[in-house]
Amino acid sequence: MSFQTDFFAKLNFFNHKMMGCIASKPKRSDPINAIKAAVLIQRWYRRHQARMEIKRRYTWEIFTTLEYAGEQDQVELYNFFNSLLTHIPSAAAEESSIRRTSIPEVRLTDDLTYREEYDKSGVKYGGLQITSPISKKDVDLLIEAFRRKKTSHLHPKYVGLILREAALRLRNLPNLHSASTAISKQITICGDLHGKLDDLLVIFYKNGLPSPENPYIFNGDFVDRGKKGLEVFLILLACYLAFPHSVYLNRGNHEDSVMNARYGFIREVEAKYQNNAELLLKLIDEVYRWLPLGSIIDNRVLVVHGGISDKTDLNVIKNLNRSKYISILRPPIESSRTNLEEETKTEWQQVFDMMWSDPQHIDGCVPNMLRGAGTYFGPDVTAKFLKKHKLELLVRSHECKVDGYEYNHNDLLVTIFSASNYYAIGSNRGAYMKLNCKLEAHFVQFISAASKTRELSIRQRVGIVETSALRGLGARLRAKRQDLELEFEKHDPNHTGVITVSEWCEAMEKATHLGLSWRLLRPRLAPSSPTQAECEVNYLVTLQLLDTDTMIKAEEMETSVADSLYKNVSSLEAIFHIIDTDHSGFISVNEFTAAVDLLEKHLPGVNQREHLLRMCRLMDLNNDGAVDLNEFLEAFRLAEQARNKKIATGGPADRRIGGEDIQNLSPNVSLKASTATAAAIADELQEMVFNDLENDIDPSDCETQNG
Repeated sequence: MSFQTDFFAKLNFFNHKMMGCIASKPKRSDPINAIKAAVLIQRWYRRHQARMEIKRRYTWEIFTTLEYAGEQDQVELYNFFNSLLTHIPSAAAEESSIRRTSIPEVRLTDDLTYREEYDKSGVKYGGLQITSPISKKDVDLLIEAFRRKKTSHLHPKYVGLILREAALRLRNLPNLHSASTAISKQITICGDLHGKLDDLLVIFYKNGLPSPENPYIFNGDFVDRGKKGLEVFLILLACYLAFPHSVYLNRGNHEDSVMNARYGFIREVEAKYQNNAELLLKLIDEVYRWLPLGSIIDNRVLVVHGGISDKTDLNVIKNLNRSKYISILRPPIESSRTNLEEETKTEWQQVFDMMWSDPQHIDGCVPNMLRGAGTYFGPDVTAKFLKKHKLELLVRSHECKVDGYEYNHNDLLVTIFSASNYYAIGSNRGAYMKLNCKLEAHFVQFISAASKTRELSIRQRVGIVETSALRGLGARLRAKRQDLELEFEKHDPNHTGVITVSEWCEAMEKATHLGLSWRLLRPRLAPSSPTQAECEVNYLVTLQLLDTDTMIKAEEMETSVADSLYKNVSSLEAIFHIIDTDHSGFISVNEFTAAVDLLEKHLPGVNQREHLLRMCRLMDLNNDGAVDLNEFLEAFRLAEQARNKKIATGGPADRRIGGEDIQNLSPNVSLKASTATAAAIADELQEMVFNDLENDIDPSDCETQNG
């Protein structure tokens, strides 16, 4: 009780005493009412927590589904190449020939010439200077330069120096590192970083730089998605060069040029080094091909990026030639061969499984249909594998986890993921794992750039993550807008604008095949109006939401498989020459028909024969009955141009549903009201902008806790 309150209480008592009366005692509260109030508060709190948990779960479901669906699209390229190379005679030799002529090999021992680079202000790239051999001092200088927003870019010759030195040293390493805790008594394992420099700097800030007493294993996926992939990659390579026996770099599925074309790393390099991008990307490919495939700690713990399958054999992995796998998504071709030998197929599949697989809760091993590559392997597969190779623990990454790490398979497997805020600000923690010589694990969880959300309420934090997920979903739905219209029309032949909730969910799933919890998402994509029955959905709101600027901008950020193929011209040239079986320089209708037959036979789900043949006829721009290479490439260029035009104009204008020509609207549906509702939803989904453009990266700006 404060002094003021105490004073007035005593004064009140004195007045009553002087007046000859004592203040009556306060009434005792009714215990039943108190209990009722407590129960009411508890019920409200539980409902609130349940709503927050539902939001968190469907948001996480959207993020992971979209991520895996995107990867599944990209793996279509792998399936396409694999089918062509396996089933078309001489295809492998043709593909190898194209690869040799279009991507000349870089000689790491040659002196390379670099062109000058300039920033947007016309200032020449300068900054720090690096000398060989690279030392701890160089690592410190790199970290300090990269963490500052206004520091000029590293000169391309020093980027090339780091890449060349790393490739030369990495190619002397075995396929599986042998790491030891004999001297250090512990080792730190980091998972995916995905171009998030702030997370890497937090790890070094909290855990120290690599040294003989502080060794690290970085378990792949250093690049893509984040904006600082090149900086992360260069720092890690510099650390390896400065501390070769204290830094172990494993290859991930994103250390692959085909994935980089889709997920941003190639665009990042091209933007930062416009005059030297081609040469630097070739050097990066050389580093990729020589990265080891995993690490073994004290002959007891295996660390690989993705996982294993029931066919994984470490003896095969140890003895294969990993330099063949410039891209894991493209078959390893040898110029002297016309097709893949059975042994090479086995090796390739094992490498693929190690990069792409995920654990599952049930026993067995099945194809990973969600990603489109690798396997789902169960607890029995893990236990059998560890027993066979006399190991005690499997450590892998490859999957984002809410808490940064997760145990599975009766604690025989652990997933570690080190990119915090991966999907959106506040979506997840990052973590790193410290393993001592007794295999006792200690986890440190963290969130970088914590000041961005420190002042926000829990509701606001959940809201940021939810809106980010819905924008990503909107971008995916825009690509399927016509399919959505057709599905809605099937349930609404009279164009009333109204269907049932069940019909709306069915239409959404049939058009997208995403497997999401559409009933939970319905209030966010097609909320009910006061005049609507609870079981009805005004699907016009969903369609008009996809035409808002918010969703158009979200789609603009996406990169399709066709886009990444077009930017990787060598892949298109290889496909062209494989289909051109008579080497005439033209694809005839008969040759294209043979390729279509092949795809229908060997690729599940490809059964649109007439549509594909029509595509061939459309590619024949000069109507001479055959498609030459220029026409083939031009078709992809025009497709990309049309997509960009569609984005700029907001999509096709001849829609039958959602336009002003729609007839027979339900009395409870108004086009004007639907448009207003869609606009209101879009406003709620606007991205929150954090004003940090001029700030340096501060690794101390983080929240950490022990797992």
